[in-house]
Amino acid sequence: QLQLVESGGGLVQPGGSLRLSCAVSGGLAMDYYAIGWFRQAPGKEREGVSCISRSGSNTGYADSVKGRFTISRDISKGTVYLQMNSLKPEDTAVHYCAAVYTSLRQRCIMTPGSYEYWGQGTQVTVSS
Repeated sequence: QLQLVESGGGLVQPGGSLRLSCAVSGGLAMDYYAIGWFRQAPGKEREGVSCISRSGSNTGYADSVKGRFTISRDISKGTVYLQMNSLKPEDTAVHYCAAVYTSLRQRCIMTPGSYEYWGQGTQVTVSS
């Protein structure tokens, strides 16, 4: 059973940065899965933030975070990262990582319903 554990959330001032980590263990090797980052603010639906394909060469971002967030991974450490810069109050949410097995090496999707495995989430709060 694949397990995902997020860390790195916290309280940061507007304009600040955070790096979220998603430790992936169990299941198949990490590069058998497409992995995504999602977030959910109170009273709102869960939304896709970023994704990275099995190959690692294809990434995607929500329009609201393009140019500010960067997804990356270190297979040797079994970890996927989300570097978040120029944070805004509207980025405040619980952030989740998720994984789905796929045979398509370039598949990168940000639809929550397409993912099989989820972490428990980490809170990100952007406030002065």
